[in-house]
Amino acid sequence: MELLLVAMAGFCASVVDGALGMGFGPTSSSILLSAGLTPSATSSAVNLAKVVTGVASALSHWRFRNIDRRLVVRLALPGCAGALVGVTILSRVDGDRIRPVLALLLVLVGLRILVRFSRPLPVTDTAGQTEVRTAGDMPPFHDRGTEVAGALGGVTNGMIGAWGPVVTPFLLHRGCVPRWAVGSVNTAEVAVAFVSATGLVVSLGGGGIDPAVVAAMLAGGVVGAPLAAIVVRVIPARALGLAVAALLLATNAGPLAAWMNLGGTRFALYLPLAAGVAAAAARPYLPLRAGRRHPSRA
Repeated sequence: MELLLVAMAGFCASVVDGALGMGFGPTSSSILLSAGLTPSATSSAVNLAKVVTGVASALSHWRFRNIDRRLVVRLALPGCAGALVGVTILSRVDGDRIRPVLALLLVLVGLRILVRFSRPLPVTDTAGQTEVRTAGDMPPFHDRGTEVAGALGGVTNGMIGAWGPVVTPFLLHRGCVPRWAVGSVNTAEVAVAFVSATGLVVSLGGGGIDPAVVAAMLAGGVVGAPLAAIVVRVIPARALGLAVAALLLATNAGPLAAWMNLGGTRFALYLPLAAGVAAAAARPYLPLRAGRRHPSRA
């Protein structure tokens, strides 16, 4: 039953990542932690799976010339350093103590994704992709803080496998063209995930790595990857992004509530999160309604 849940986590994460260009780590980590796996086992399985899937993704982006090598290096080097910090914390802190911290990080990532998809996406940004264009140099963007974003993404990747949701929105908000943002982030992720997985193997002496769990994760991911193309056509990227954010918030609010000893008053935490998801879903319609009521403000 445990391996079935792991395979399901790999399947769901692969569909989400293929459709949105982000979310493999947070989605699978939330499911695996909720299923009872230890934080170290979860991170190692997720990052080992990300190395394999990341290579395939990087090759695809390289084929379509969606990669800026300088940006990849600027993200990968601080990202790898941050990953070592993340796995060091994860391997040296007791699992029961760090579980609430991981839940909090996943909630923050969920909120980050919620903000990212609360607005209608540009037509050219569906699933984090743009139409393939003629190769050329990446247009300049406001790149200040890129290394800091890479380092922070490395830390969260080492702990909960969250790289894309931290780094990709930063680049997009800075004006980086989605084509190069997604391609460069996914390529740098291979190095960051490799360092994360290797760091855990070394720090744990291989004791926290279960080959069966990794195999189940990869099997689910392989099955789910081809379905991402179908999901993109059937489910709008914005709707899927909001669903992923809701999943992260729902699966991690419980551990946070237990850590804060809310007991029967857990709704005090669930209620604002649910209200946030509802507000994000309704946000595109609010300006239109306001404009109708107050034409002078249009």
